[in-house]
Amino acid sequence: MNISIKDVLQRIRPFIFLYLILLCCCLVIKILYTKDEIYFAVNARNTPFLDSIEPYITDLGNGWTIVVLAALLTLYSYRVAFLTITTFLVTSLAVQIVKFIFDAPRPKLYFKDQISKLHFAKGVDILSTHSFPSGHTLTAFATGVLITYLVKNKRWAGILVFYGVMVGFSRMYLSEHFFEDVIGGSILGVFLTIIWIRWIDSRKFINTPGWNSGLLSPKS
Repeated sequence: MNISIKDVLQRIRPFIFLYLILLCCCLVIKILYTKDEIYFAVNARNTPFLDSIEPYITDLGNGWTIVVLAALLTLYSYRVAFLTITTFLVTSLAVQIVKFIFDAPRPKLYFKDQISKLHFAKGVDILSTHSFPSGHTLTAFATGVLITYLVKNKRWAGILVFYGVMVGFSRMYLSEHFFEDVIGGSILGVFLTIIWIRWIDSRKFINTPGWNSGLLSPKS
């Protein structure tokens, strides 16, 4: 089974359409405002309610969340579970390499001379280095692309883009990343996932009948 990039793009067309609109909006914001202005625009709009829910939203882009999801998917489809876990591993490795190449400071270190101006949600461990790009945002958008590719109902694309946006916003709100980190993470996640799906889902072994069954599938 030979799958081209065009085939993948066709199957995730609603997601890509919405994502490109999102990127254009982000570009406009980036042109109009500086890195510092965008950060403080988000950080200054804190509330006790958001402080309580954003850590849970950010966990939706956590690697362990995807590992648990992949484990659950083995109950229904080894192929879907395999695509999920390998997409996570490939994109996560890539983002770690890029993080160490750029070694960019996170807001806590970047604004060390203005630390009193920053708001931090209680109970959240704030990191200082390897800010660019955002790994949580990458994972959220990569998962969104993969799910859109797999599901028949492409209306899920809107919810999945929103999921990525919410995880990205949580990373900025919690002072773990800058706007640029979130954008970079989303771009890397989307395009690496497209390339990975095109390659791995073209392999003969993953399209055999056994891979389309799961642990709960009826035994013949």
